[in-house]
Amino acid sequence: MSDQPRRPRRPAKPYRRPEKDPVRILAFEALRAVDERDAYANLVLPPLLRKARENGDFDARDAALATELVYGTLRRQGTYDAVVAACVDRPLREVDPPVLDVLNLGAHQLLGTRIPTHAAVSATVELARVVLGDGRAKFVNAVLRKIAQDDLDGWLERVAPPYDEDPEDHLAVVHSHPRWVVSALWDSLGGGRAGIEELLRADNERPEVTLVARPGRATTAELLDEEAAVAGRWSPYAVRLTEGGEPGAVPAVAEGRAGVQDEGSQLVALALADVPVEGPDRMWLDGCAGPGGKAALLGALAAERGAVLLASEKQPHRAGLVAKALAGNPGPYQVVAADGTRPPWLPGSFDRVLVDVPCTGLGALRRRPEARWRRRPEDLDGFAPLQRGLLRTALESVRVGGVVGYATCSPHLAETRAVVADLLKQYPDTDLIDARPLLPGVPDLGEGPDVQLWPHLHGTDAMYLALIRRTG
Repeated sequence: MSDQPRRPRRPAKPYRRPEKDPVRILAFEALRAVDERDAYANLVLPPLLRKARENGDFDARDAALATELVYGTLRRQGTYDAVVAACVDRPLREVDPPVLDVLNLGAHQLLGTRIPTHAAVSATVELARVVLGDGRAKFVNAVLRKIAQDDLDGWLERVAPPYDEDPEDHLAVVHSHPRWVVSALWDSLGGGRAGIEELLRADNERPEVTLVARPGRATTAELLDEEAAVAGRWSPYAVRLTEGGEPGAVPAVAEGRAGVQDEGSQLVALALADVPVEGPDRMWLDGCAGPGGKAALLGALAAERGAVLLASEKQPHRAGLVAKALAGNPGPYQVVAADGTRPPWLPGSFDRVLVDVPCTGLGALRRRPEARWRRRPEDLDGFAPLQRGLLRTALESVRVGGVVGYATCSPHLAETRAVVADLLKQYPDTDLIDARPLLPGVPDLGEGPDVQLWPHLHGTDAMYLALIRRTG
């Protein structure tokens, strides 16, 4: 037995409770809702922010940071997944989803914001201690310290395959889109590398809030009185809020006289309203009206001409949203909950018909960035029969000499030109109308006769429109 005196043990450090950061906790809760419940961030985040403000936890800067953390993480999720995968010792699928959400939040702060490195790491580790526990927080800390050793450009050189070896996979990693989406967008857009890169970059930019002044109920002059408001690029009823903000705080929006509506959606409705029809122009149909933005604009335009709008929506709760959007319309209208493929109205009843059909939503990835990770190529097969069925009903619902507008918020060729081509074969007594002159002033509309809008060219969602006249 040694005669050496024992060294006194150092006293253990007292346990320090993790510091709760309301901003990052809220961002984590929003990401978990998107992952666990297939929720959309643009629906989940506003009530969370509203509750935080009501509780006195948030000011405007906190809300802006939380919004950036959620949307930035979702937009660059594919890139951050690739970076995290290079920093862990197991396949990414074996990392628990809540842990991966925290890691991606940290990666976004390190690689996609100006938050100082030390602050990004320490704040994310504190978040991990609160929501994951101390054990997994140590794992988060180790991974984030590896990520912090390089910037985004450096990581992309390491994790993205060279463009010359695999162009689509390179673009998928660098611009954070699934490979199949890159391929589909490139097929629809055409052209070389520059165009597709511009499109993918535009998908990752935060879109401006765009308002629509509903004719006869509000004016653009009224909306332009709002702070940081500028006129729309193409639609005479559009006003853009260049610094974001809360649209519900705009009086005309709160009163239903104006709404939030992408300029591409406005252009689709305006083109259908402006195309000449032969004979009477008294009955208009919006055959897929939910949630009501286009119906409200069409209803106001119809009222100016003495026409009546019928707005049809299959889901009763969405039909309720349509009714709310149309409430106060200056002219007559009707809202019905009906299946657009088995309509309750008689064939040939309408002079103008719009069907903005359900689709993959690949044209609105700026606003719903999580959709790119949620959709699968096989989803196209599920939408195809419905899209064709709705266009078939629309063609049967319009009278001879009337016009149908087929629209989607997807540029995928399987949801746009393929659908239109199939139905025109089945209905030879139809003609495609050149839609381009009905979007006056809008450049880069292609060879026609249909129109495909693009975020990088027009600042809109990637809306598609084909106008079809019934000739016999």
